[in-house]
Amino acid sequence: MLTLVNLLGLALVAWIVWYFWLYKKEGVAVTEVAGVQEINITVKGGYDPDVIVVKKGKAVRLHFTRRESALCSEMVVFDTLGRSAKLPEGETVTLEFTPQQAGEIPFQCQMGMLRGKVVVTS
Repeated sequence: MLTLVNLLGLALVAWIVWYFWLYKKEGVAVTEVAGVQEINITVKGGYDPDVIVVKKGKAVRLHFTRRESALCSEMVVFDTLGRSAKLPEGETVTLEFTPQQAGEIPFQCQMGMLRGKVVVTS
């Protein structure tokens, strides 16, 4: 019995390590309209989608719509861009920027619990 409990515990630890540190989500490519890359992001228990793929040198518009009242999700923060935005419940807030170099631009709620990233490609 003790061996079974230990095996289940190890399996759970392995799953947690894989899910939080090793699993890489594929990003969602944005739609380009008139030279602007745009995507709608729903905020409800997280960001959906939470990995967004864009091209460098072209304007990006992220449309955040908050569908919950949790305090954690009332702001989105882009530390590397020095930008943030309040997200009133039920309203769409647009954040626009033009990435100049390839790499990742992380974003999160003000508490750091909800996370996402913009992956900038060449």
